[in-house]
Amino acid sequence: MNAILPFLKDLLSMPGLSGYESPVAARIEETWSPLADRVQRTRLGSVHAWRFGTGAAPRPRALLAAHMDAIGLMVTQIVNGFLRVTAVGGVDPRILPGQPVTVHGREALPGIVVMPRAALLPAEIGEGVVPIEHLWVDLGLPAAEVEQKVRVGDIVSFATSPMELSGETIAGHSLDNRASVAALTVCLQHLRGRTLNWDAILAATVQEEVTMAGARTSAFAEQPTLAIAVDVTFAKGPGANDWRTFELGKGIVLAWGPNIHPALHRRLKEIAEEMEIPFSVEYTPRHSGTDAYAMQTAAEGIPTAVVSIPLRYMHTPVEVVALKDIERAGRLLAEFLCRLDGAFMEALTWS
Repeated sequence: MNAILPFLKDLLSMPGLSGYESPVAARIEETWSPLADRVQRTRLGSVHAWRFGTGAAPRPRALLAAHMDAIGLMVTQIVNGFLRVTAVGGVDPRILPGQPVTVHGREALPGIVVMPRAALLPAEIGEGVVPIEHLWVDLGLPAAEVEQKVRVGDIVSFATSPMELSGETIAGHSLDNRASVAALTVCLQHLRGRTLNWDAILAATVQEEVTMAGARTSAFAEQPTLAIAVDVTFAKGPGANDWRTFELGKGIVLAWGPNIHPALHRRLKEIAEEMEIPFSVEYTPRHSGTDAYAMQTAAEGIPTAVVSIPLRYMHTPVEVVALKDIERAGRLLAEFLCRLDGAFMEALTWS
């Protein structure tokens, strides 16, 4: 069995919506503490694991960030024991009807997302996609009991269990971006017994799906010399086979675009080639859609890169990744950190 799999399955079995990450943050903190020199929570709730370097002080520092928050729902209204909800993050209403969920009220309550039959919907909806404001969550409880146990503003998380598929792949909710948190954990494991010149900060950040507040504040607080965002990107699958998608299980993806410092991109490619880690290049002509933007623009600006893991069915409860890509990302990041030396920044030019 893949060594990171039990930890990853734990992460995929937990809630932790944007702004409400405490349950998953506690699990990450527990796992990272034996692997790091120091682990702490930020004021916003991101988890930082430090590995201290041995170079002369003041040492440069590298920040590697993967967001731990997930998309989900929030209760907006209670009507006769049924719950109306809205999205937290980018939720596609097409995937909601029939989904099992957990309502985090005064206690955790199992529920199911349901929709009225077409005849009871506004005529303009017809047989098309039912907007989220017309969907309901049914808890199977009497209305009076729902009123006692649920409040407007309570969060609702997906309740699908992680599932191991064939080919060393796994499906589940929140693989965006807990697959990358697992990759940072692999990185920490590979750093055991190895000496760093730089300080390294590995961060599981909060609120990427809604504000990028975790990465922005972590970068501002730690003032890293350079930063790498670790995230997922679109894998090839049904209806997704153009230049913007990448083969599942065939390697990591290195982004290229305005959020990316050319020298960091080049160095990551060189190390991947030397280690025979397969990779592809993703072209992002605008905002990369990751924590890289928040870190790159913090303070006076931070040289930044993006390492991604291909993922199918983005922002659904059945996202799929290949475990070997998680391992590859962790190995590459560990080797990158170990090779940082006092001369690295002197060669870090934009050209």
